[in-house]
Amino acid sequence: MAGFRLQTSIGIAPGGRPAAACEISPTGVTAAATAAAGEAPVFASETLAPNVVTPGLLEGNLHDLPAISAAIRTALGHVQPRTKSVTVVVPDPAVRIFVLDFDTLPARQDEALPVLRFRLRKSVPFDVEQAGISYQVLSEGSSRTETQWKVLAAIMPGPVLAEYESAVRAAGYEPGAVLPATLAVLAAIDSQEAVLTLNLGDRALTTSIVSGNDILLYRTVELPPEPEAHKAEVQRAIAVAAAFFEDRLQVRPHRILYAGVLPVHEFAELVDDPALSIGEVAPRAAIGMASAIGQHSVAGVTGALMGTN
Repeated sequence: MAGFRLQTSIGIAPGGRPAAACEISPTGVTAAATAAAGEAPVFASETLAPNVVTPGLLEGNLHDLPAISAAIRTALGHVQPRTKSVTVVVPDPAVRIFVLDFDTLPARQDEALPVLRFRLRKSVPFDVEQAGISYQVLSEGSSRTETQWKVLAAIMPGPVLAEYESAVRAAGYEPGAVLPATLAVLAAIDSQEAVLTLNLGDRALTTSIVSGNDILLYRTVELPPEPEAHKAEVQRAIAVAAAFFEDRLQVRPHRILYAGVLPVHEFAELVDDPALSIGEVAPRAAIGMASAIGQHSVAGVTGALMGTN
């Protein structure tokens, strides 16, 4: 894969990410699995009632555990995973992502994690000692540079992480890893060029800029429910990301790679910018379906399966 190589997974099981994934979102559950190594995945989805999933940093993201677990069980049953261990893709608002600079960082994970927890203690409104946390080194500078390490860190409140894991276990599966939705989406992108990516959820929008294996921007904003305010906030977030893209890379972005709850043509109407072409990270028409997908995005579970055996 020439694009972003994803290593960050909260609570990853030994041996890497599983060959099955499910994404839990406010609109429903999307599942994917590969029948054998090297084969294309198959996909399925189940819709959830409104407000059954309300993602955030406070405990109480999942309001009908039996219904959510039933949706997970049904969706995964359609794709017939060859493992009970699955990667769980969770909404962006339930996780905080940071790109951090360090002068030095221990090479051993058990020594690096306490350093990260200490650094993040004042940056998140929850207990970092009980949180799920993972990281990957994006770049290492030489000893002559002032900053030697650039690190991507993902941190999720412990009680919120336990909610999502409990829903998966109640469905009869084991959470082998947990990924925030947009990090999973980025892993599905195969590009040697810098890319501006937008992941539109039911309640939030995440804009990101990836260049090779480096993340230049990762920003999640909550979206208001009113249609006009919603549209204005989406356009504002894109304008901020485009300005950042131009500032860092000295060129205006001409293309957005999109994943989200709206069909790509509806999202293009929402963006309403003829200077930007809109492409899909994972077009629905190009996938194998074990059940109707509807408007559910498959980009997250597609990225979650990248690099699995």
